[in-house]
Amino acid sequence: MPRVAESRAPALPSSEGQKDRYERILRAAAEHGAEHGLDGIQMVDVAKDAGVALATMYRYFPSKTILFTQVLRGLVERMDLAVRPVAPGGEPSEAIAALLVETGRRMMQRPLLAHAMLHSNNATVAGDTPSLAVDAAFGDVILKAAGIDRPSRHDLRLVRLIEQTWYGVLTSELNGHVTAAEAEGDIRLACRLLLGDLGRTSAEG
Repeated sequence: MPRVAESRAPALPSSEGQKDRYERILRAAAEHGAEHGLDGIQMVDVAKDAGVALATMYRYFPSKTILFTQVLRGLVERMDLAVRPVAPGGEPSEAIAALLVETGRRMMQRPLLAHAMLHSNNATVAGDTPSLAVDAAFGDVILKAAGIDRPSRHDLRLVRLIEQTWYGVLTSELNGHVTAAEAEGDIRLACRLLLGDLGRTSAEG
């Protein structure tokens, strides 16, 4: 019988050996996701290519949606390491647009993996473990790109809106509803329209 994913929080790696196994699983999942898409992946195959026992796989990633949400988290963490705050006098909306466009381009190089990550994150938000979704971490990256250390409630709302818009535009591109050029244009326009006053209200506002 197929294994039923457990509704539980996944374990987190602590030792160096555990962290190494964890990262191997994420790398193997990314390769399988890029080749087969979310529906075509078998967890046992990912475990095999990662060189870990299937039980280890399920301890860290109880389901495919959690697994690919964490693959997306790795992408967000790499974005965070690479991003540089907007230069003094620069326009935050333009810096964020550039970040989102470049990240979208990289994701679209492996469209099946991009779909697996976005679909999984949305499912995680709507499921039993919404805290595992990457929305908060992604929002932090956007604020970092904008050079905002103490965001107001209004800032956080704008960041949430642009994040949701970006996900939607990428999904439309993946589904063939818009071209890559149209998607990038839509992202830049959304940033100009939604983020014009980002960072211009007090942290208490």
